[in-house]
Amino acid sequence: MTTFGIEEEFFFLDPATMLPADIAADVHRRLAADPRWGDVVHPEFLASQVEFATPVFDDLAQAADRLLAFRREVDADAGRHAVCVASVGTPPDAHRFPSITDTDRYHRIVRDMAGVIADHQMSGLHVHVGIPSRDHGVAALNAVRPWLPLLTAMTGNSPLWRGNVTGYEGWRTVQLRRWTTAGCPPRFADAADYDRRTRDMLGLGGLTDLALIAWNVRLSEHLPTIEFRMADAQLTADDTLLVAALCRALVVRAIDEHDRFGADPSAVRPLRVVDDPDPDVPPELLSAATLHAAHAGLSGGAFDPATGRIAPAPELVRRLERHLAEALERAGDRELVHQLIARLLRDGTGAQRQLEAWNRAGIAGLRRLFAATITARPSTTPGAVGGRAGGSHPGAARRIQSNG
Repeated sequence: MTTFGIEEEFFFLDPATMLPADIAADVHRRLAADPRWGDVVHPEFLASQVEFATPVFDDLAQAADRLLAFRREVDADAGRHAVCVASVGTPPDAHRFPSITDTDRYHRIVRDMAGVIADHQMSGLHVHVGIPSRDHGVAALNAVRPWLPLLTAMTGNSPLWRGNVTGYEGWRTVQLRRWTTAGCPPRFADAADYDRRTRDMLGLGGLTDLALIAWNVRLSEHLPTIEFRMADAQLTADDTLLVAALCRALVVRAIDEHDRFGADPSAVRPLRVVDDPDPDVPPELLSAATLHAAHAGLSGGAFDPATGRIAPAPELVRRLERHLAEALERAGDRELVHQLIARLLRDGTGAQRQLEAWNRAGIAGLRRLFAATITARPSTTPGAVGGRAGGSHPGAARRIQSNG
C-alpha cells in the first residue's frame, strides 16, 4: 500500500478584524509539551501560524481521525486566547508587514526576499506520497504536471486579501508567483537530471536551500516522497482528505506505468486515447493555465490537460476521477472520493464558500464559517473506521516533517 502524509497549516485570526493574531508561539509551546502532539506540531513562517505535520498513513480513515483530533486542539487553543482559527490560503485581512517566527532561517529569508515578504502571508496544504525511488518520483512528477492546473482550481481557498475581494479563488497562488520557483515544474529526464538542475539554482534569487523550492510539486529532500504543494489550506478535513486521495492515486498510476515501461524505448506502450493528458504540455501553457485556475477555480472553464484548451470544469473533475478509478479502487478510496467530488461540485470550493459567507454577513459570516468548518467531522469509507493509527513506508521517517 502506498503511504502518504499531510501538512496542514492554520491561521489564528482576530475575530473582530480577521487580521492575523500572533499567538502561535504559545499554542506551539503547549502542544509541543503534549506527548500526543510533540512530534507533529511545528511553528511556521508567520507568528500567527501553526502546522500539523502528520504521521505516515496507510488509509484515509487513519488520516481523518488524526486531522480531526488536531483541529479540535487548535480550536480549543483559539478559544483560550479569544481568537478564531481557520484553515485558509490567505487571511481575509493582513498587516502591512507580518510578524515572523523568531528563527535564524526565517530571518535570513526575510533579508533575502525583502519586500516579497510583505505579502507572504499564506497557508498551504502539502501532501507527501511515498515513492520507491527518486527515479519513480521524477516519473510521477512528469505524469502529474498536466493535472496541476485542475488541482489548483479544485483547491482555491484564498479569495480575500487585505479586506477586499480579489476576484481570484486562489490569491495565494498569485502571490507565490513572485518567488524564484513557482507553479508547475519543468519535465525532467530522471532523478539525476532533477538533482543537477535544482542544485544549479542554489544561490540565485534567494534560493539558499532546496527546501525553498516552491514548485507545485517537487521531490522531498529528506523523505522518500513526492510532495504536492499546489493546494491552499482547506476549510474542512474532508476537503483535505479529497486532495490527499487524488494525489496518492496520481502517484500510484504514474509508478505503475513507470514500472511497466520505464525508460526502455523498445517497450510497447498503449496508444494515447483522446482523453488522456498530454505528457508534454509546454511549460508556458501550464503557467498560463495555473493562473487561469487561480482566477476562475471551478466556477468557469478549466484547463483540459488532453487538448490544452478550456473545457467545463465539472466535466474535467469527473474525467480525473475516471482517470484514477483503478488506483482509487486499489486503495479503497473510490467510493469516498466519489462522494467528496460530488460534494465539491455541489457546494463549491473553499473560496466560493468564503465568498458566500462574506457577501451574506461580512466578517461575522466568515467567523461563523470558520467555526463551523474547522472541526467538521470528516467522512470515512464504509468499514474503514478502526484502522491502524499509522503506517510506514520502507525507509520513510516516522512522520512527515515540514521542510519549507
